[in-house]
Amino acid sequence: QVQLVESGGGSVQAGGSLRLSCAASGRTFSSFAMGWFRQAPGKEREIVAAIKWSGDLTYYSGSAKGRFSISRDNAKNTVYLQMNSLKPEDTAVYYCAADRFAIGPTHTIGEYDYWGQGTQVTVSS
Repeated sequence: QVQLVESGGGSVQAGGSLRLSCAASGRTFSSFAMGWFRQAPGKEREIVAAIKWSGDLTYYSGSAKGRFSISRDNAKNTVYLQMNSLKPEDTAVYYCAADRFAIGPTHTIGEYDYWGQGTQVTVSS
């Protein structure tokens, strides 16, 4: 079993930055693809970014590309999401997730096996 705990959420003004962290338990973290998702009120959960187990391949949604950066430190069992130039439409609960079997940075929500509890990000205009 893998447990994921997100942190780093909060409130920020438009144009600001936040860095989310997701700490994972278990010794198999380094073999998992990891993803960040978000869910705004009344909307479906959507992919933000994903990263291969090795860290050398990434995927970004259209809204995240150029503003967000996903990275991981396998020695610390942690994945990060650096979010810059935040917009009010980025307001959502952000979740990290782990995919046990992915070869690459999968962006399909149904393929993820473990989920964190989420962290709220609120961007005001």
